[in-house]
Amino acid sequence: MINTKRLLKVSVVWISVVYVVCFAVVAMFPGIRESFMLYSFHTRVNMGTNVLTFGTFIYGLIFWNVIAILAVGFFSKLYNAVKE
Repeated sequence: MINTKRLLKVSVVWISVVYVVCFAVVAMFPGIRESFMLYSFHTRVNMGTNVLTFGTFIYGLIFWNVIAILAVGFFSKLYNAVKE
């Protein structure tokens, strides 16, 4: 059995650290977004304007933590439900 509560806490810390690092890199090097799209998805995508504010940082952090909680919670429930 996986300790779901502990796993959710660890995932929130992990996604928060990754998000802060990614946000900082994009803030320091704005052109990296387009390069990422080109080399990871093999396509050119017009990303529009770069809007990096404290509000977008907080909203993005909340959004990605909610996504992480849902994904890890679902994984934990499946892992605990499936028997060998």
